[in-house]
Amino acid sequence: MEGGRGVLGSLILAAGIALAGLLAANGFVAARGADRFVTVKGISERDVVADVAVWPLRVVASENDLARANAQIETSIGQIRAFLARHQLDASQSRVSGFSVTDAQANPYRSGDGGNRFVINQTLVVRSAEPAKLLEASAKVGELVAAGVVLSSGGEYGGGGPTFIFTKLSDLKPEMIAEATARAREAAEQFARDSGSRIGGIRRANQGTFEILPRDRAQGITEEGQLEKTVRVVSTIDYVLE
Repeated sequence: MEGGRGVLGSLILAAGIALAGLLAANGFVAARGADRFVTVKGISERDVVADVAVWPLRVVASENDLARANAQIETSIGQIRAFLARHQLDASQSRVSGFSVTDAQANPYRSGDGGNRFVINQTLVVRSAEPAKLLEASAKVGELVAAGVVLSSGGEYGGGGPTFIFTKLSDLKPEMIAEATARAREAAEQFARDSGSRIGGIRRANQGTFEILPRDRAQGITEEGQLEKTVRVVSTIDYVLE
């Protein structure tokens, strides 16, 4: 009798293990089924033109007499304003900033007596709501050099060309997000058709970050230096597959 009970117990245990294995297998399949999804990306792009331009012009004067150096700076600033007016840019939108004076004799590490004693730097920041005109004027900056205006081309603020800014990104965002989302869904639906599935709800969504890129994407070309730009957003969405 005890032997029969042992056999019966073994059978029950084996059946329990088998049932547990079956349930575990079913649970794994169900989990994988619930986890079926596809990740797709939708892209939206717009070509835009900058609506604001900023052009810092850094002027330099060097003299042994401080008053003469300052007079040179004032003359150069006046010539720049006249240059802007000739190119139909509103000179009243420019402002003077970054005035600095360097006294070479105050430099304890100076060697020799060569060069002028005083160097004055001043920056005229030109701001315009007509970027195309400012771009055209910047291409003719040689006129200023020919007139005797000394412009710094160093790495400091005011040593480079104009910066072109697109300020109306907020106006584009709703339409572009909707377009990127629609394109992501189109990609998901195509995948579902190819795999014999159906698209369910959204499992996870990432709207993406808006980028303003140079229209001409080549090495050394920055977005800030181009009048024409491309606004781009990439939305990433996970769709459940049914």
